[in-house]
Amino acid sequence: MNKVLMSGNNVIGEAAIRAGCRFYAGYPITPQNELTEYMAEHMRTVEGGVFLQSESEIAAINMIAGASATGVRVMTSSSSPGISLKQEGISSMAACELPGIIVNIMRGGPGLGNIRPSQGDYFQATRGGGHGDYRTIVIAPATGQELADLTMDAFDLADKYRMPVMILADGMMGQMMEPVIFKKPNPRQYPEKFMLRGAGTGKSKFIHGLILDPIDSEAHNWKLARKYQVIAENETLFEEHRVDDAELVIVAYGTSARIAKGAIKRLRSHGMKIGLFRPITLWPFPELKLRALSAKIKNFLVFEMSTGQMLEDVRLALQGYANIEFHGRPGGAVPTPSELANVVARVYNKKDL
Repeated sequence: MNKVLMSGNNVIGEAAIRAGCRFYAGYPITPQNELTEYMAEHMRTVEGGVFLQSESEIAAINMIAGASATGVRVMTSSSSPGISLKQEGISSMAACELPGIIVNIMRGGPGLGNIRPSQGDYFQATRGGGHGDYRTIVIAPATGQELADLTMDAFDLADKYRMPVMILADGMMGQMMEPVIFKKPNPRQYPEKFMLRGAGTGKSKFIHGLILDPIDSEAHNWKLARKYQVIAENETLFEEHRVDDAELVIVAYGTSARIAKGAIKRLRSHGMKIGLFRPITLWPFPELKLRALSAKIKNFLVFEMSTGQMLEDVRLALQGYANIEFHGRPGGAVPTPSELANVVARVYNKKDL
């Protein structure tokens, strides 16, 4: 297989098309516009491919919900405030058990914020974001190659569990160019366990998210909860980097994890035993794997390009069995590995490098 040099936004688009996405609806917003442009250009080159620039983000999410109900693979994308507008539709897709991919190339916030990369949407993504008791699988790639691989995997997970899957990246990852290899997609499966009255199989179906009887509604909510438990038990992804002899572990995801690896290289050259724990699925969060590290490592530092959101999940995972420090840069400020290394060094041995 040949490597192809592509920006992250274009990698997601190409991986989606190769995975069988045949309906895309979106609305322009920086810094994910290249993804929308890529889909506009390339969806017409595949049989059955449909691209729609919708009149709004709200329209886009409802368009992919309708297309998903017909059985095609669907995707939409946006950035931070645009994802906020999609929340009601995402909640509806979860209720109706409709598979689909939602891409969030995060920017600074709150409000309209700015167009620089940030990680302030963690709560929005991992807590459901909209109303009601529901979840979405949330995947946080850290490299161009992971954008390619995990986008394809996201379509399989969405079909397998009949639910929306969110790909959470940031503006830096969307714009940065890296060489990637596109793997061969898996044949599409239609598992029976979580099927909704034949939805997605091409058979007739009955789909609704409005259940007026409270007992029926409760039963449906518990059905969804059981599904989420199965996902938590089987679909958790993470990376451990140089943790075997580590005395302090940085917990970071996405772009922050890449910065952390640069900092760790610098710190290790100065004799400091630092490792990295990187959640790849932000939901389900790999809490058991992180908790297991606390049996031998008692010092952790959470690093995010936010004021501290994943920090709460790390605290819940470690349950007071370890010391937790935090370093954050919100609003679009991207720190260097050197900056992070100095922060970790002060925590580790109380002095700068």
